[in-house]
Amino acid sequence: MAEYSSRNNFHVELKMLESDLVRLGGNAQDALTNATWALKERDLSLAREVFQDEEATNLLAERIDFQGFQLIARNRPMGQDLRIVSAVLHMAVDLERIADYGVNIAKIALEIGDAPFVKPLVDIPRMATRVREMIGGALCAFLGRDAAAAREICPLDDEVDDLEKRIIRDLIDLMTRDHRTIPQGTRLLLVARNLERAGDHATNLAERILFMITGVAEKSCSLRRPLCEGPEEFC
Repeated sequence: MAEYSSRNNFHVELKMLESDLVRLGGNAQDALTNATWALKERDLSLAREVFQDEEATNLLAERIDFQGFQLIARNRPMGQDLRIVSAVLHMAVDLERIADYGVNIAKIALEIGDAPFVKPLVDIPRMATRVREMIGGALCAFLGRDAAAAREICPLDDEVDDLEKRIIRDLIDLMTRDHRTIPQGTRLLLVARNLERAGDHATNLAERILFMITGVAEKSCSLRRPLCEGPEEFC
């Protein structure tokens, strides 16, 4: 009876840990979305809110880390139970890092301020939207233990990479033709790079979920297009 009670408590605590992870994922999504919106709309108050939310996100990530290791130490889970806790711990690191990228973008939004853009912001918001979809898809796949849904996340990163390459090409061309655009152009390049890195961390989420579900390590590169099959302009 005591063993059953202990087992039941483990699963209750595990569900609470999973709930915290989903909250952390929502924070990461909001950080990226709000920071990009603040940049596009020159909403400096929203950019400052991203900074204000950073501490709560970091504290939540720390709590997940502490509680996850406590859960392992007290219960010594095995098999899929251990893979679930391990996945939560690794995913929390990726999600906290994604939120950091949102903070980086918010900093850039404040640096640019209300200055006119050197070019219309079209592809950067598209990148942010796609990464948000990747994070949301990963969280749904995690909760639903859906390996097929997890595998669908990785190819989306190809689109994120294509958008970044187009932004780099356009901005470098612009800065080459008009040196006055270099300060802001450089900052926008950093925004694109932060979003691209966030996409990479989203593929890490998918890899962790797949291992959690199947027990087999699948690399995201095996689920994406070969490098030579990208759009011709980027090859």
